[in-house]
Amino acid sequence: MTIQKILFPTDFSFCSDQALREALFLAEQYASELHAVHVTLPLEQERPSASSLLPDLGVIQQQIDQMRERRSRTGPRHYKDIVILQSALRGISAAEALLDYARENDIDLIVMGTHGRRGLKHLMLGSVTEEVVRFSQCPVYTIRETNSARTRHPIRQILVPVDYSEHARIALAHAKSIAADYRATIRALHIIEETIRPSFYVTGRTSSSSWYPEVEAAATSEMKRLFADAPGPDVPAEFHIREGRAPIDIVAFAKRNGIDLIVMASHGLTGIEHFLLGSVAEKVIRMAPCPVFTVKSFGKRLTAPEPERLLSSEK
Repeated sequence: MTIQKILFPTDFSFCSDQALREALFLAEQYASELHAVHVTLPLEQERPSASSLLPDLGVIQQQIDQMRERRSRTGPRHYKDIVILQSALRGISAAEALLDYARENDIDLIVMGTHGRRGLKHLMLGSVTEEVVRFSQCPVYTIRETNSARTRHPIRQILVPVDYSEHARIALAHAKSIAADYRATIRALHIIEETIRPSFYVTGRTSSSSWYPEVEAAATSEMKRLFADAPGPDVPAEFHIREGRAPIDIVAFAKRNGIDLIVMASHGLTGIEHFLLGSVAEKVIRMAPCPVFTVKSFGKRLTAPEPERLLSSEK
C-alpha cells in the first residue's frame, strides 16, 4: 500500500495513547507524515500551544523502542526518522473538525482509538470514532481501548468479513496489499445469518445448514471467486463459513483464532436507514480484540489503481 499522510487524533486520554503506538508504527512502516491533531470544543479550556498535542519526545522514543517487529530487522529507530506535524483546532464538533482536516490535507489514513462503550451510555454520549468511520472518505484504522497497556503484535492473521458485495471486494483488495506487506495470511469469513423459527415449523431443526447442506459449499465457492476477482498480490488465504449473527460471530472468530487485524467495508449509511439497519462495522469496531481497518468502496483507496474492467459485451 501507499500511505503518505496519517492523521492521529488525540484527546490526551489513555485510549488515544494506545492508538499512538499503532500510528507511529504505521508512519515508520510506510514512511508517512504523521499529523497529530487535537480538537478543542467551545466548552473546553483551550490548550496553550500545539506542543501539548503529543507526549514528550522521550515517551515517543520509548514507544518506538517497543516496536520489536521492525527493530529486529532494521536496527534501532529514532523519532527523528518520522515527520510529525502538530495542529490544534477549534470546532463545534470534534468529528466534523477532524473530517474537514482530513479532506483539506489529503489524508490517506486516520488512526484513532475507540472507548468501546455500549448501551445507554454510548447512545447518550455518541462516539467521535464511529462518526469519523461513517463519514470519512479515507480508510480508518481503529484500536479499541484495553485496561492494560496494549502490546503490539506482528500482523500474521488478517480477517476479512465477506458479504459478497462490491464493498467486500474492495476490502479484500486492501487486505491483499496488507498481507503482502506483512507476509500475512488472509482468513475470509462469511456469516450465514440465523433464521429464528418456531420449532414446530421444522420439527426442531432450526439451523439452515441442517436443511441445506449445499449452502456451505456454494458460499465457499463464491467467496473464492470473489477473492480471485479482487485486485492485489497473490497471498495465502483460507475460507470460512459460519452460521450466526454477523457482528457477534466476527468478533468471536477473531478472538478464537488469534486474529491480528480485521479489514472490512463500512457502507457509510446515514439517517434513518443507518438507525434502522445498524452497522456491522461499527459494532465490530466497538467489540474487536484487535485493530480494525475500515474502507469504503466510494472513498480513497490505498492500493494500486485497478485496470478498468471490461464490459460484458467486450469480453
